[in-house]
Amino acid sequence: MSKTFGVPWPDFNDGLTYNDVVSASDSELTLIDYYSSKHKNSAPLQGWLQRINKGQITVDGTVVTEPKTILRAGSKLVYHRLPWQEPDAPYLLEILYEDDDVIALNKPSGLQVLPGGLFQQRTVLTQLQWQANKQNSLPACQESHSVPVHRLGRGTSGILLCAKTKLAKTRLAAYFADGTSVVGGNRDADMKSRTMRKISKIYRALVNGILDKDEIVIEQPIGMVRYPGVAKGLYVASPSGKPSLSKVSILERDVQGDHTIVQVEIQSGRPHQIRIHLSFIGHPLLGDPLYVPGGQPKCCDAEFTNESYALDGGYQRPVKPVPGDCGYHLHAHQLVLSHPTTNEVIKITAPLPPVLRTRGEEEELTEAEAEAEAGEVDLGSGDGFRLISDTSAHT
Repeated sequence: MSKTFGVPWPDFNDGLTYNDVVSASDSELTLIDYYSSKHKNSAPLQGWLQRINKGQITVDGTVVTEPKTILRAGSKLVYHRLPWQEPDAPYLLEILYEDDDVIALNKPSGLQVLPGGLFQQRTVLTQLQWQANKQNSLPACQESHSVPVHRLGRGTSGILLCAKTKLAKTRLAAYFADGTSVVGGNRDADMKSRTMRKISKIYRALVNGILDKDEIVIEQPIGMVRYPGVAKGLYVASPSGKPSLSKVSILERDVQGDHTIVQVEIQSGRPHQIRIHLSFIGHPLLGDPLYVPGGQPKCCDAEFTNESYALDGGYQRPVKPVPGDCGYHLHAHQLVLSHPTTNEVIKITAPLPPVLRTRGEEEELTEAEAEAEAGEVDLGSGDGFRLISDTSAHT
C-alpha cells in the first residue's frame, strides 16, 4: 500500500507576527501613516486604525494604541495578527517516491503549497514541518524539514517535488530555472535544450470544447495586470510578457459532452501557465472560475478597490474570482527527473483522478482491479516511480 502522512488541521491557526524596522526616510511618520502606506495591501486605512486601537502593534516592545504616535529611525515595529480559522483544506499527502535527497508527493486539489493569503497554516509546507518534528531523526547536514522546490496551484493536484537536503534544493531549483530560461530562443535551440533538460513535467487536463488538431504548440507570452484581490497582480496572456511554451496533445474527445482530455508538457514554468495557455486558444479548463478564452480573467476592473474590512481589519475576501479558487481539473501526472546527486533518471507518476482518465484507461483499470480481486495481480503498492537509467544514456 502507498504511504501517506498528515495531521488534521486545528480549528484556528497560531496567528502571525510581522516585523519592521523604521528607516531614516520614514522617521517622523505617524504609526497610522506608516502602516497604511507601507502595508496598504494588507488592510485599508480603517482596518489599520482598528488594529492599532486593539493593541496589536508594539513599538520597541511596548503596545501603542495611539495612531498618531511619531516614529523614530531604528524603532522596531511588530504587528501581531490574531489567530483565525482558515478555509477548509485537505491534509493527507501520499508519498509517490522518497530517498535520502528528495521526496515526491501527490498533492490533493484544494491544498495550498506555501503560506499566502488566508492560508498560513493549512499548507503542504506545514505538514512537512509537522512530519519532520514527529520523526526528529534527520542528520545535522540536512534541512530541518523537506521543502517544495516548485509550486502547484491550489486547485491543481498531482506531483509536487520536495528537497530533503540543501544540495538537492539548490540543484532541483536550478533544474526548474534552466527549463524556463531556454524558452524564447529559436526552435533549434529549444529542440537541443530538450535533450539536455534535467527535468520534464507532463500534466493531464480537462478542457471546454473540442480541439480540432491532435497536437498544438502554444508559445504565448505571459505577463501581469493589476487585479482586485491579488496584491502583486494577476498573470494573463500578454504580448509584452515573458516567453512561455506548452505542448498540447489530444487524448480523448467527448463530442457529446463538449470537452476534451489533453496532455500538456511544459518547458517553462510561468504561474498558471497551462490555465492561461489553454484559455488563450479558446479552450479554458472545464470549471475554471477565473480564466476565459483569450487568456484573460472573467472580470477585470483594475481600478476597483473594496475599502471595507473584515473582523481582523484586513480586506474582505474578494468577491471576484482569484487564482487560488478551485473547480478546474488539472493534474501533474508525470515527472522525469535527473536525480540531483546520483544523476539517475527517475520517472514518477501520480495516479489519475477518475475525471481525467480516458475510456481506455478506465477499462484497463477495471480489468486490473478484477484480476486483483481474483488474486492474480497485486495493485497494493503501485510504486508511483521507476528507475529508467543514468543520464549518460538518456537523450
